[in-house]
Amino acid sequence: MNVYRLHCHDTKQLHDFIAQHHLAQYEHIFVQIAAHKAEQPELCKIIELLRRCLPQAQLFGMTSGESFGFGDRFFICFTVFEKVSVHSVLLPYKEFTNELELAAYISDALITEETNLLLLFTDQDSNFHSLIRHMPLVNDQTVVIAGRMKEGGHLFSHEGIVAGGMIAISFNGSSLRVQPSYPFLWEPVDVTFRVTKCSGNKLYELDGKKAARLLQRYLGKEFIDRLPFSGAEFPFVMEKNGHKQCLSIVKANKDGSIELNGHVDPGETVKLSFVPLPSLFSHMSDELTKLAKKPAEAIFFYRSMAVQGYVSPALQQITATLEQIAPTFAPFSFAELVTKDRYVPVHSAAFSMVALSEENHRRADSGVSVSLEIPKTLQGVMTLAHFLSVTSREMERLRVCMQISQSLFEHNTDIVYSTDLHGNLTSVNPAFEKVLGYKREEVLHTNALKYIHPNDVRRVSMHFYRALRGKIQYYNLEIPTKSGKTLLFQIKNVPIIVDGKKVGIYGIGRDITEQKKAEEKISFLAYYDPDTHLPNRTKFMETIAEQLEKAKRKNRKLAVVLIDLDRFKRINDSVGHYVGDEILKQIVQRILHVLPIGAHLGRFHGDKFCLLLTGRINSERVFETATRISKEVMKPIVYEGKEFFITASIGISFYPNDGVDTHSLLKNADIAVNRAKRSGGNRVQFYSAEMNDETLYRLEMEGYLRKALEKRELFLCYQPIVDITTGKIVGNEALIRWRHPKLGLVRPDEFISLAEETGLIHEIGRWVLATACKQTKQWQELGNKQLSIFVNVSAAQFQHESFIEDVKRALAQSRLSPNCLHLELTENSMLRNLHHSIQVMKELQRLGVGIAIDDFGSGYASFSYLKNLPANILKIDRSFIKQLHTNSSDIAIVKAIITMGHGLGLKIVAEGVETVEHLKLLEMLRCHYVQGYALYRPVTAEELSTYITAR
Repeated sequence: MNVYRLHCHDTKQLHDFIAQHHLAQYEHIFVQIAAHKAEQPELCKIIELLRRCLPQAQLFGMTSGESFGFGDRFFICFTVFEKVSVHSVLLPYKEFTNELELAAYISDALITEETNLLLLFTDQDSNFHSLIRHMPLVNDQTVVIAGRMKEGGHLFSHEGIVAGGMIAISFNGSSLRVQPSYPFLWEPVDVTFRVTKCSGNKLYELDGKKAARLLQRYLGKEFIDRLPFSGAEFPFVMEKNGHKQCLSIVKANKDGSIELNGHVDPGETVKLSFVPLPSLFSHMSDELTKLAKKPAEAIFFYRSMAVQGYVSPALQQITATLEQIAPTFAPFSFAELVTKDRYVPVHSAAFSMVALSEENHRRADSGVSVSLEIPKTLQGVMTLAHFLSVTSREMERLRVCMQISQSLFEHNTDIVYSTDLHGNLTSVNPAFEKVLGYKREEVLHTNALKYIHPNDVRRVSMHFYRALRGKIQYYNLEIPTKSGKTLLFQIKNVPIIVDGKKVGIYGIGRDITEQKKAEEKISFLAYYDPDTHLPNRTKFMETIAEQLEKAKRKNRKLAVVLIDLDRFKRINDSVGHYVGDEILKQIVQRILHVLPIGAHLGRFHGDKFCLLLTGRINSERVFETATRISKEVMKPIVYEGKEFFITASIGISFYPNDGVDTHSLLKNADIAVNRAKRSGGNRVQFYSAEMNDETLYRLEMEGYLRKALEKRELFLCYQPIVDITTGKIVGNEALIRWRHPKLGLVRPDEFISLAEETGLIHEIGRWVLATACKQTKQWQELGNKQLSIFVNVSAAQFQHESFIEDVKRALAQSRLSPNCLHLELTENSMLRNLHHSIQVMKELQRLGVGIAIDDFGSGYASFSYLKNLPANILKIDRSFIKQLHTNSSDIAIVKAIITMGHGLGLKIVAEGVETVEHLKLLEMLRCHYVQGYALYRPVTAEELSTYITAR
């Protein structure tokens, strides 16, 4: 690539230059001509000469009133390419319907896949930006540079002079390398104007004021007089589609409107801008330093009017430095420059610079040292530019702060208002209108005290004057809405200070109505039972503590009464907790109805209540109250057509006799309740010291029992069950025993109930099952393959959800056949939850496990339920056997049980057989099996093993 440049005055000098440099021999030539005050005839002669001498050349030229120096009329640049082809076309606008059609024509005529640079120059403003947007980018390297000529000049090409059209030039070739630079250097001054009236490129009003007058106010009359040049130096900057766009002010009209070099729409915002010299020097220093390190054989430099005024001296340094890097052609100045590439969409530029090179002519680093110095003549301008930049940034920060403040005011969900020094409202935010229901126009300039309750005026006025004295105020205030609804607000008052003087207050109010309700609800739930609305344990403990203090001061008695509903869990299990809760509510209402004055009732948990009796009380009055409560609870309760019968166990302790603090009084009342429940329930029990001793003993027992399994203190005894006809042992009943090193041998009736209360019965029961099954399997292996084992199951154990799995595990681990295991259940344990019991018994029968009803005849409903229970064996209660030989009634009962058993296909076992007479009578009555001391006493496994081996 070679560059030849010529300053000349006429065609003869041009002709001689072409001949001297043998330019006609080159195939690819791009000619650029800058003409100074040349008339059309002169231009035509130049065009004709070039067409004749260099028919292969592509020409672009432009006239202007600017001088190039040297006193010449023409400044011409010949760029000769080796492989890059250059094509151009002159396009009159009148031949095209719209810019889309024009762009399509340029694309078809000039653009190929190897087009790396496209230049577009026009003498018209119409749809200039839209045309550039429609131009395609055929590859990643394609750069588009477009310039709009200033008024009064001419564009021309080898095809002639342009009149209302465009010249398009494409540079095509894979060897072409284009290094572009076209910075957007305009810095907006932070004064924003909103377009309020416009039409096309004509702008009538900004912020509701005449556009020309507004500009004259900000920029002075000289700005208006120097248009369009001043309009290019200080253009409008606006943002469209996320990209900044520069609009030069072209003309000011007498009607107060102004004309722009682009279109705006109503509602858009614009800002005045300028090119700050510091930014220009900084940017160009970086650009030139980078360019000096890259291959560059020619540089085209196009500038806009924006950089021709105070920026011109800086451009002279820039072009001089460019000249050191590569031959530079930089005489063209346009009204507007627009660029486009793959990285930057349509983009206004202060100037555009492209460095060109061909791949086969790479050259090393130019070695140029870039040093741009700001001329002394521009120091004042630099200071002004710095001042404008800083001022602009400060104004931008101020604008952002104002927008943030306004946004906080407008979009705050809390009510925000301001008043003057007299309390008159000067502003309210949208939330104020929405929440309180008043329109802004209704409340502005009215006194704020008008909108609150008269009772609050004095308090609010106090906070108002404290805020005016500089003290921030916080307080809660109920404010009626316009509709009459009262809302609770948390108010904050702060003083408004302008120039060091207080001019009013700001008020911020947060609606805490729902929050307050939630807090009250949380507080209620923390201290009260949600179902019965009675004080809960926490609240009631506080009440007891308070009443205790009063009783101590006045030397009075207190009674703590615990009310525990008997077997209420059965209701929850059978009909569900919802129905249970509804029944509890009825019971509470009944209790409250019979309470004396000075009584406090609370719900501790579930079916347990606590009553505190104060005032002048004694044992008789407390007992009367407890008895009335018991009678009320016992009355039938009807819910959804069903009757429920409930009883209560009541325990009573007195202050100071039974305790002097909350803990001891509750503990002792609880001991009394437990005594009442163990006595069968449905009774009133006063606390006594003996009960405490018993409780301590039971607590000690519980501690020992928890370790009994671990220490192997529990063991099993076995009592044989004998076939009454043959005398053979058909099975054994496993009987648990506990030998404690301190307590000695503990009877089962002493610790089984304790195990049930504490839940230890499940662990103990699993151990009994596993041990008895394992031992029976060992005996079977000694010879008696049909030997059975009878294991007692407690009510709590039988009702537990894991009971079936416990049975399966014991059988699996011992390998005992299920039909050799019989589980002994009392009537009460089965009838506790009859439906569940029948399901469990059927599941056991499916496994092959036998069911024996233990202590049959002692229950109150044995005969009525027997037909529904899937049992295999009846064990007659020992109380009927004991007097069998002397009591005819017992004989009749036993006979009836045996007869009924035969009728139902059940085997009968008589327990407690202690004499030969018992045996004879039972044999006569056709009883199947017998068990008792008359045959065998309960013995350990070792003892029984010896006997079985001997037999």
